[in-house]
Amino acid sequence: MPRIRLDFPNARGERLVGLLETPPPHRPTLRYALFAHCFTCGKDLAAASRISRALAARGIAVLRFDFTGLGNSDGDFANTNFSSNIDDLLAAAAKLAADFAAPALLIGHSLGGAAVLVAAQRLPSVEAVVTIGAPATAIHVRHLFSHASDELARAGTAEVKIGRRRFTIKQQFLDDLETYGDAAHIKQLERPLLVFHSPIDDTVAISEAAQIYQAARHPKSFISLDRADHLLTNPVDATYVADTLVAWAGRYLNLTEAPATPAEGRAPPVEPGAVLVREYDHSSQRGLFSERHQLLADLPASLGGRALGPTPYDLLQMAVGASLSLILREEAQRLGVVLDDVEILIQRPADTHGGCTKNDPPLTRLTCTLRLTGALDSKARTALLQAAQHCPLVLSLDGRLAIDGIVEPL
Repeated sequence: MPRIRLDFPNARGERLVGLLETPPPHRPTLRYALFAHCFTCGKDLAAASRISRALAARGIAVLRFDFTGLGNSDGDFANTNFSSNIDDLLAAAAKLAADFAAPALLIGHSLGGAAVLVAAQRLPSVEAVVTIGAPATAIHVRHLFSHASDELARAGTAEVKIGRRRFTIKQQFLDDLETYGDAAHIKQLERPLLVFHSPIDDTVAISEAAQIYQAARHPKSFISLDRADHLLTNPVDATYVADTLVAWAGRYLNLTEAPATPAEGRAPPVEPGAVLVREYDHSSQRGLFSERHQLLADLPASLGGRALGPTPYDLLQMAVGASLSLILREEAQRLGVVLDDVEILIQRPADTHGGCTKNDPPLTRLTCTLRLTGALDSKARTALLQAAQHCPLVLSLDGRLAIDGIVEPL
């Protein structure tokens, strides 16, 4: 299914990064949803990814994003708080409304669930709200910082360990939580509410779900996630949430659609080594089919497309990057050197807009920068650079790719 990266500013002007999961080419987008992940998690959390993809497969496009200071988003986590998370949600909703359509559905996991219960009341477009393993109030997370209270009182900042990661927090974070210590605001939600929770959740007790349910007005529903853990690490649990969520939302959202025709709904057979390109309804989208996989190419919005997939030049650059990455990993293993991570940046000239129209200038050069981390001496660097220059796909470009070198980021 097509996945679109969205960058947008938060209230401070810092860049937030999100991914919009969209339905497959043969299925129309019925509604848009916004997903808020758990505290200190990122948009790529397995449960968030699985639920978003499952909803997209059923016609609901879902935007999930990294809050300020997390994942790919800019900003300092130490300067954030629950109020800023709500502001980030409002910024994401504004981005959806500006580029696609305002969100009709809000979904929040863990502390993200407490956030959507607040944010929904500031978003007129929202028609239904779903929480998953959520506390009734933000103040629930205060216990995570009890061991750091003395240091916070003395220095104003403290380092805390949440899960496997360490974060710096400030006293203002705890002060802000006090503002959200009462579940009474849930009574003013005035939207249909669905509460998912596991009776064996050892991170957020099921009593929190009871508090949400009791505070909310009808229509409200509760579904028990029997045997599920807090992060829904079992894919079966995430799929169950998506299936029941769509069935429930169908009662409150307009999720009707015309059935796909057999030609639209079935991937065509393609022989090994071949690729088939199919046009969709004379639009800018193109279905790309190999023997086992399918992708979507599209025009950028600036050229009249919907940006639902990479442009042809984007795909070329992705192919080169993937090939180089595989070659580098293979060479590192052959040499027996420690290569911890591979990141490849491939840039084309600014005046090439995607290779989509006859007015595009020909692509005469790509610039490639290899960013590698690991225990690499000068000999290993030289060997890896030489391997990259002999990548078969690079050689196929007949000298049009300049490989700048190996840079180890700080």
